[in-house]
Amino acid sequence: MRKSKGYRAKTRDLLKLTPRERGKTTLSKLLYNYKEGETVVVEINPSVHKGMPHRRFQGRKGVIITKRGRSYVVHTQEDSVIKEIIVRPEHLTPNSSGPGN
Repeated sequence: MRKSKGYRAKTRDLLKLTPRERGKTTLSKLLYNYKEGETVVVEINPSVHKGMPHRRFQGRKGVIITKRGRSYVVHTQEDSVIKEIIVRPEHLTPNSSGPGN
């Protein structure tokens, strides 16, 4: 059998949820309104496939630039390059360590 080269390859442990995290996504996470300039952390929810960013962005910090439909445009840094990703709110969490950190 040949090696899989799909979009979610090698994510079995990376995207695994603990038993307490499994189940439906809470409404507060879906309805949270992010403001432009707010710092967020990309935490992929594997149970929601829509608006899921690539696995390389898991755990990255970014800044909300604008809202696009139900999704948000987030600028995140990869090495020295700034990447623009479009992510749904299910895969974002507010940064708890304060603004700009």
